[in-house]
Amino acid sequence: MNYPEAIQFLYGLQLFGANFGLENTFRLATLAGNPQEKLRFIHVAGTNGKGSTCAMLESIYRAAGLRVGLFTSPHLVSFRERIQVNRQLIPENEVVRLVEELLAANRQHETTLFEFATVMALKFFAEQKCGLVIWETGLGGRLDATNIVTPLACVITNIAFDHQQWLGDTLAKIAAEKAGIIKPGIPVVTATDNLEALAVIEKIAREKNAPLTQVRNSEFGIRNSELSLLGEHQKQNAALAVAMVAVLQNLIRVSEKQIQTGLQNVNWPGRLQLVQESNGRRILLDGAHNSAGAKVLDEALGKNFPAAKRTLILGVLQDKDWRRICETLAPLAARIFTVPVSSERTANPHELASACRAANPAAEIFCCASLEEALKKTGADSFVIVTGSLYLVGEALEMLGLSPAGPGERGLNEWTALSNLASEQR
Repeated sequence: MNYPEAIQFLYGLQLFGANFGLENTFRLATLAGNPQEKLRFIHVAGTNGKGSTCAMLESIYRAAGLRVGLFTSPHLVSFRERIQVNRQLIPENEVVRLVEELLAANRQHETTLFEFATVMALKFFAEQKCGLVIWETGLGGRLDATNIVTPLACVITNIAFDHQQWLGDTLAKIAAEKAGIIKPGIPVVTATDNLEALAVIEKIAREKNAPLTQVRNSEFGIRNSELSLLGEHQKQNAALAVAMVAVLQNLIRVSEKQIQTGLQNVNWPGRLQLVQESNGRRILLDGAHNSAGAKVLDEALGKNFPAAKRTLILGVLQDKDWRRICETLAPLAARIFTVPVSSERTANPHELASACRAANPAAEIFCCASLEEALKKTGADSFVIVTGSLYLVGEALEMLGLSPAGPGERGLNEWTALSNLASEQR
C-alpha cells in the first residue's frame, strides 16, 4: 500500500458515516494494544474556539519542553493535519503503516473514518512517546470517539447553536452532549457564560465530583500584544488555555515565560488569517461556520480593519444556519460573491445571494460557480474576506499555494450521521 492507496481506503470508510457511540472505538483501541492507557490528555470540547484553544495549549506545553501530540478535525487541506507531534504533520509513510496495521487487525468489523483516525492518532502518539496529547472532540463529546480516554483535565470552550440536528435544539441539550467528556474527579475548565448551558455543565460536574473552573478573560489580563492570533475572541481562548495550565501546575510545571512564549508563537491557519499578496490585495481567511462565529468575525473586522473597503466571498454548508450567517456578514461588505463549498452539503449560492441581498440591498452581489472564479473576479479588490466554512477556507489555502502539505484531501471531511445523539437513551 502507498499513500494514495491509504487515503483511498480512508475515503472508503465514509460509507459507514458517523457512528455516535464508543463501543467501536474501544474495540479498535483494544486491538491496537490500548495506546490511550500510555498517554496523558487534555480533552477539549465546545462549539467554537476548540481548535484555537488546542493550538494555544499545544504551543504552551511545547514551549515548556514537552513532546506534544495534537489531534484536531476537520483538516483544512491534508488529512495529515489531524495528527501532529510538536506541530509536525504525521509523515505519509506513517499514515500508510498505521492504516495497514489497523486494517489487518480489524478486517471483520465496519469502522467509521473518525473512529479509525482516532485510534490511528492514539497509536502514533504512544509510539512517539508524547508527554502530553491535546485531544479535540469531533462532534459533541458524550458519544464522540475521542471520549474513550481518561484525561488529566477537560476543557469546554463555550456552548452555542451548531449541529442542532444531532446535538439537540436547545443550549441545554447541546451542553449536555459537550459535558459528556467530564469524568469522575477530573478537573474541568470552561469559558461558557450562557446561564442555561452553564447550569447543565455545573450539574454534571457536581454529579461527577469534578472540580469546575469558569473563566473570563479579564481574570487573566490577556493582551493583544501577547497573542499571535487576531481577534478579541482569542483573548478568551487564551485565558481558557492559561487557566487550564494553572489547574495542572501540580502535575506539569509551566513558567510564566513559557506561557508567554507559547501564546506569542501559536499558529492556527484559517482563523482570521491575513494573506498579503504581491499585487497588494489582502485576503482574510476565516472559517466562521455558524452564527456565533459570524458574530465574532463581525467584531474582529470592526476592531482590526475598520477602514477597509471590504469584499466578501461567502460559501456555507446547507446544514448550517446560513440565513443568519448571511444576515450578520452581508452588511459588512460593499461587494459580495457567493460560491458553492466543495461538498455535497453545500448551500445553494443563489439562495445565499438572495439572503445577502435582503440583508444588504445596497451591495453589489454576484453568484459564482466556484471559489476560483470569485478569486479571479476580485483580483483588483483591495481587501477580500473568504468565509462561511472551514471547507471553503481549506480550498482557498490550497488555491493560494499556502497548503501545509500535499494535494487536497478535503473530501475526507465529509460524513453522514447515522443517529441523533440527543434523542438516544441516556
